Amino acid sequence: MTLLPLSVLDLATVASDASSAQALTEATTTAQMAEQLGYKRFWVAEHHNMNTVASTSPAVLMAHIAASTSQIKVGSGGVMLPNHAPLVVAEQFALLEALHPGRIDLGIGRAPGSDRETMIAVRGSAAAMSVEDFPRDLVDVLGLLGDVRSDEGLWKKFAATPLAVSSPDVLLLGSSGYSAQLAGILGLPFAFANHFDTGGTLEAAKLYQQAFRPSTILEEPYTIITAAAIAASTYDEAERLAAPARLRKYGMRTGRFWALMPPEKALAHPEWERASSMPSNSLLGTAEEVKVGLIELANAVEASEVMIYGATYGVTERIKSLELIAEAWNLGL
Repeated sequence: MTLLPLSVLDLATVASDASSAQALTEATTTAQMAEQLGYKRFWVAEHHNMNTVASTSPAVLMAHIAASTSQIKVGSGGVMLPNHAPLVVAEQFALLEALHPGRIDLGIGRAPGSDRETMIAVRGSAAAMSVEDFPRDLVDVLGLLGDVRSDEGLWKKFAATPLAVSSPDVLLLGSSGYSAQLAGILGLPFAFANHFDTGGTLEAAKLYQQAFRPSTILEEPYTIITAAAIAASTYDEAERLAAPARLRKYGMRTGRFWALMPPEKALAHPEWERASSMPSNSLLGTAEEVKVGLIELANAVEASEVMIYGATYGVTERIKSLELIAEAWNLGL
C-alpha cells in the first residue's frame, strides 16, 4: 500500500523553563531529524505576542532552518498576508528561493496570528485591519513571483528579485470555507488547519474540490490536511505527553494564556479535569494507532498530503513521536 507524503508543522514552542533561543534551536533540530526520517516538508508559523511561541517571523526562521538542512522543503505555515505588504513578502521569499532553489514553500493565510490589539501594532494602524484586499494582495504576490493571473498588478512596475530562475511554491492556508473556495478558484494547493480543532474540515475540503479550476501550476486539487498527532509506546503515555498542549489550548479558549508546563504539572493543574473533557480531534496512541487515524482522516478529505503537528513539552518526546510515526508509515524506504 502506497501511503501519502507526511510533513511537519512546528511553532517553535517555548516551554515554561526555556527561552526563545532554546525553542528556536529545538525547532531546527526537529527539522534536521524530520529530514533524516523522510518527511516532505517542515513548516513554521507566524504568531505575535504569544508567551509560548517564538516563531514570529517565518522568513527569518526559514532562512536558518533551510541553511541547517539540505533537502527537506521548508515553508511558512503561514505568512499572514494582511500583516505585510505584498511586495515585501514576495521579496523575502524570492530571496529564500534564490538561496535554496526548489526547497521553499510560501504558505499564505489571512488570519491575524494574534489578538486585535497586537494586530493593530503589527499592521501599524487600525485602518489596516481589513482583510477585504486579501484576494488582490494574493494575486499580486503570485504575479511578483512569476505566476501572473491578471492584466494589472504590482508586477507591472516592480520585481521581487532580479533575474529569478525559479519560484517558491505558493499554497493557500485556511480554516474556513472562504480560503478553501479561493484556493480552488485560483488553482492553488490548499492546506486546511485541522489541528485548530474548530470543525469544518470535511466541508472546507469539499468546497475546495468543488471550486477547483486547473491553473498553470496545478491540474488537479492538492489538499494538505494538518493533524495534531503524538505517538508513544502506549496510548496512556501519548495522552500524558499531550497534556501540556491540551491544557494550554483550553486556557487560550477561556482567555487565559498559561505557560507550556511539564506533563506532571499539567495533569495536576486545578483546571485539568475541565481541559481533559474538552472535545479534541488529536490523534494519540501507539504509532500504529496514530497511523490508522491519519489514514482515516486523509481518506475522509481526499487529502494528497498529511502534515503533523506534535506539540509536546520536550523536544526529545516530539522527535521520538516523529520517529515512531515515520517507521509505521515506512518513510524513507
